[in-house]
Amino acid sequence: MNGQPVALVTGGAGFIGSHMVDVLLERGYRVRVIDNLVGGREENLAHLKGDARLEVELRDIRSYAPGDAFFKDVERVIHFAGIGDIVPSIERPAEYMSVNVQGTVHMLECARAAGVKKFVYAASSSCYGLADVPTPEDHPITPLYPYALSKYQGEQAAFHWHDVYKLPVNSVRIFNAYGLRSRTSGAYGAVFGVFLKQKLAGKAFTVVGDGTQRRDFLYVTDVARAFLAAAEAPATGRFWNLGAGNPQSVKRLIELLGGDITYIPKRPGEPDCTWADINRITSELGWAPQVSFEQGVEKILQNIDYWRDAPLWEPGSIATATKTWFQYMGKE
Repeated sequence: MNGQPVALVTGGAGFIGSHMVDVLLERGYRVRVIDNLVGGREENLAHLKGDARLEVELRDIRSYAPGDAFFKDVERVIHFAGIGDIVPSIERPAEYMSVNVQGTVHMLECARAAGVKKFVYAASSSCYGLADVPTPEDHPITPLYPYALSKYQGEQAAFHWHDVYKLPVNSVRIFNAYGLRSRTSGAYGAVFGVFLKQKLAGKAFTVVGDGTQRRDFLYVTDVARAFLAAAEAPATGRFWNLGAGNPQSVKRLIELLGGDITYIPKRPGEPDCTWADINRITSELGWAPQVSFEQGVEKILQNIDYWRDAPLWEPGSIATATKTWFQYMGKE
């Protein structure tokens, strides 16, 4: 076991992070996980209980300093830890900057001191704002809310450490990930969690606008595979867009889920379509999506009970939860 390489996953008890742990273990790594369980769940790693190749520390990433023993012998760091959701970021911008920017700096400094071979940053496509589609990596950057800004500045910090300190860094800009183990609590947000609880409760799906808006949904195991490729790529200082390159409409999702619809007002600052240009990642990393949208939705429906304890969102509670969004994102 001592001859196995060591990878560290921040946010490793979270949605994407826990799948990353699975992929790394399958690849032959020993894996260390940092998670403070604000967004992660210990249950996401329950299937690995007793696996001697896995070590977990339940700590805030901002509590680490260079030389921390948990980074000893680590070769690769995959950094997912952070806080998400748009509305809370508008309400608590300083917290988002602290966790997503300063927290990233703490991880970069620990990685630099440990001499890691690769640091991979989980970036967000929200940095592009209301983007042209399909969206290439050289698209102008226009963060529209504090979450987007914090994730972009975290990425900029990572590349600054690459340029100044020669820390080997790559970054992957995630578009719309979905799949098992996603968060079931917290702020109103991801369409899958909202719809799945509504389906379980026998309620109509709350569709924003007319439902023709499209999202570049990518199943979570394909996301984890892409991050593995970025972590093992010989190139450094690179960033890639990550999506399926095949956007799906909200109405198509409802066709696959089955159910009635209630329409609610379209929100300002939301794109009609997200669509990653994935030519760079497919050509440079040899990665391609494996799970079709239909297959991914079927996997979720087979495990729909996972969302039984999720909050039930209805038009009234959604209007209350998104009041700040309309207040600050609406055009004057």
